[in-house]
Amino acid sequence: MDRFYNALEALVGGLVAAFLGWLESGEQFDPRKFGGSGIRALVAGIIFAVSYQLSDFMTLLDLFYAFLGGVGVDVLSMGATDATR
Repeated sequence: MDRFYNALEALVGGLVAAFLGWLESGEQFDPRKFGGSGIRALVAGIIFAVSYQLSDFMTLLDLFYAFLGGVGVDVLSMGATDATR
């Protein structure tokens, strides 16, 4: 169950970053862009869940790291996308 919470925190982190990016942009909501961020956050969640499978226990700090990891994956991927345009 700990791995599920860890994956959920990474997913929420990525979705929060996407939501805040949309609020900052001032554009109309585009579900395609938000969906892409959701998929990237889901991948981050899966990676965190698999990596914490090797751990015996999880603390609240680990969940915070997963949240930040989800945010970071979304922000870095959007930055990389903008840099290639």
